[in-house]
Amino acid sequence: MGTEKIRLACHYCNRRVESISGEPPCEVLKGWFTVSQWKGSGEVCRLNFCSQQCLKFWVDGQLPGVPPVFLKSFGEDEEKPKK
Repeated sequence: MGTEKIRLACHYCNRRVESISGEPPCEVLKGWFTVSQWKGSGEVCRLNFCSQQCLKFWVDGQLPGVPPVFLKSFGEDEEKPKK
């Protein structure tokens, strides 16, 4: 009877840790962050992050960016006409 290893990885940087079967994830992932994301009716995706920085990078990547055309509409980069 061998011990089964469970491999867990950071969703952002892919840093890996191993756990022996039966070892609680809270011990293996101590200091890590786990995010639960609802994907649909009853479907939950759990993502592990090894640091706040990896979590932040992932969150930032989930947010839509401001389109450059919107920023240009303010015209702050253009020279203003003199009065």
